[in-house]
Amino acid sequence: MTSAPANDHPHQQSDVGFIGLGRMGGAMAANLVAAGHHVVAYIRNPDQADRLSALGLGVTTDIADLFECGIVISMLPDDDAVRDVALGRAGVKGLAQGLKPGAIHLCMSTISTAMASRLASEHARQGQGYVAAPVFGNPDAAKQRQLYIIAAGAADDLKRCQPLFDGIGQQTLPVGAEPWHANLVKLTGNMMTATALEMMSEAVALFLKRGLDPKSFIDIMTGTMFGGRAHRIYGDKIVKRSYAAGFVMPLVLKDVRLALAEAEAAGAPMPSVNVVHDRLVTGIARGYDDLDWTALGLIAAEEAGIGSVRSPAEPMPAH
Repeated sequence: MTSAPANDHPHQQSDVGFIGLGRMGGAMAANLVAAGHHVVAYIRNPDQADRLSALGLGVTTDIADLFECGIVISMLPDDDAVRDVALGRAGVKGLAQGLKPGAIHLCMSTISTAMASRLASEHARQGQGYVAAPVFGNPDAAKQRQLYIIAAGAADDLKRCQPLFDGIGQQTLPVGAEPWHANLVKLTGNMMTATALEMMSEAVALFLKRGLDPKSFIDIMTGTMFGGRAHRIYGDKIVKRSYAAGFVMPLVLKDVRLALAEAEAAGAPMPSVNVVHDRLVTGIARGYDDLDWTALGLIAAEEAGIGSVRSPAEPMPAH
């Protein structure tokens, strides 16, 4: 483990553990440091150590170094990754086996409601707290502390986590005492956003096909009937053919699949979401794995037979 700042002990009970230091997690952890928290980052790849240390984080390659922390945050891509760090894997203890009674696992990952319920039960069995707090916002919003945090868990646990929420996001939106409720909100919200992107992409393709500039159309719609954040932010990116990696297609597809599974289990058909699912599968099949979900605009244009729809500054993905 790299040395912590001289005036901090790396295992104080007040320390915050952090697992998942990608573009989102790294920005969130850096903001916590800026807010005055001592953050211990667990990494599996030592090559990340210098980058994270430069942000003011303590860094360790041993998850056991987080077991004395009062709160451990996980910001991981899927159910499997969260299960491994929370419940352990062959020969390695997870948070549930290692955290002290009374400690909290604050899971900010976008995962299934079934996994959230399983983790909540296991942590409760160990006398630990579990809070689900997925976020709305991209890596740029994370850097600017502009995330919206959807939080669910026991009231006392939410209160203990609030200073961390304040250091990460612009607003915390509690949705109940059952952690899985927050995950259902996040999955459904991502599904709605993906569907909105698909509809804007189809409209932009229509205007391009008719030889018209779609920007004025998007400006009209986002200034009148469709003035929400998703329409304004992503509509402009679709028009500008801005597909640089943010929320990449495989992760979007993962969330759409989870939302469809929730809908199937509840007996609530979502036919429009099946269209988005197929578009994402198409994009990934064409090698667009590294592109943002705004690349739904690229797929819609290609399906309409429009060539040269990629921005000149946009690199071609590897096939």
